[in-house]
Amino acid sequence: MQEKSPCIVCAGESEQFTFAKPIGIGMTDVAINLTKICLSEKPESILFVGTAGSYGTKNIFDIVESQSAVNIENSFFTSNAYSPIDNSVSILKDVSRETIVNSSHYITTDESLSKEYLSHNVEIENMEFYAVLKVAKAFNIPAKGILIVTNYCNKNAHKDFIANHKEAMSKLTEYINTK
Repeated sequence: MQEKSPCIVCAGESEQFTFAKPIGIGMTDVAINLTKICLSEKPESILFVGTAGSYGTKNIFDIVESQSAVNIENSFFTSNAYSPIDNSVSILKDVSRETIVNSSHYITTDESLSKEYLSHNVEIENMEFYAVLKVAKAFNIPAKGILIVTNYCNKNAHKDFIANHKEAMSKLTEYINTK
């Protein structure tokens, strides 16, 4: 029996692919829309594709595969917030060699905060990935993300994202098509 292809999803809007279903930008829309897909289509696996910002260890146009994410807000590092929830999720049992992705509704533009993320073994950020993994885990569905770095998390984050986005989308599409 042939293995089914994964349900491939992406954020949408400026990050759409012909081979992926858009599920929304940010964690809330992703949680709602991916839950609907899981209930109606019952996928055997989920693959999220998109872009990411690097806290410094990954370079522009690096392609990263991950199955681990956290939801840490920048205010955590300035001791201005805490969270009573378990804010990490992994599909893997051993994350020691895993690239951990942070998801937040905000893009980090303060380079000093990037160093804080790195000190917690978090290397890149993507607004949706944490929600993808939380939904997949709730439905006991294997999932992973393939993300391409478009920018560093610094004061030029948005400008660099815009400048690198088109090439990044092309490189990511090529990478996915060869898999």
